[in-house]
Amino acid sequence: MLLQNKKALVTGASRGIGRAIAELFLAHGAEVWGLGTKAPADIEERIAKAEGKLRWISADLGNLGTVEQAVEDALKAAEGFDILVNNAGITKDSLSFRMSLEDFQKVLDVNLTAAFLTARAVGRDMIRRRKGSIINMASVVGIHGNGGQGNYAASKAGLIGLTKSLAQEVASRGVRVNAVAPGFILSDMTDAMPEAAREKMLEHIPLKRAGTPEDVASAVLFFASDMSVYITGQTLPVDGGMFT
Repeated sequence: MLLQNKKALVTGASRGIGRAIAELFLAHGAEVWGLGTKAPADIEERIAKAEGKLRWISADLGNLGTVEQAVEDALKAAEGFDILVNNAGITKDSLSFRMSLEDFQKVLDVNLTAAFLTARAVGRDMIRRRKGSIINMASVVGIHGNGGQGNYAASKAGLIGLTKSLAQEVASRGVRVNAVAPGFILSDMTDAMPEAAREKMLEHIPLKRAGTPEDVASAVLFFASDMSVYITGQTLPVDGGMFT
């Protein structure tokens, strides 16, 4: 029970990595507030199972004004958060010279700007209370790049830079900021990949398997808990050794 009596806000918690994070946090005693554009179909069942420790906030993460207000409302209702996980993200892949400005900007709005607004609002309260942990969901693509994902890579690289900068700004107030950078993780997106592409990707992973959302959630739990109390400003790849 590493998060007993802690309150956490997790964006993009409806499925995949975000859902795994929310479930693991609940298992470790946290009260979790999920924030996403659309509530999952089984949200009422999940709330009942969590016995009141899971709450859901619907907000269009592409609408920056809506996100900011939703976070402020959640802060007021929860009376502050001990943990923030900026996990929400989207992709709109295309070669850069074919990519529309709209698709480039939309990915940055959801993946980077919304994370900044959320961290700013929650971070102010953490600073006031002189404690807290912020975890941003980056990607190995933000470190190494990837053809056809210029917008996504830029948003995740920006998130890593934001993580390092915020960590320096708030450390003296007892607030830590770190990032997790997943590699090839099983998801709806990877399920849609051709089998040949999946196999080629696995050839570059020393552990010879794709990661799971639970693998990523465990790394996030580490940063959220007091096990990482002396760690801030870091980016932890969870990629099976892909870029070792």
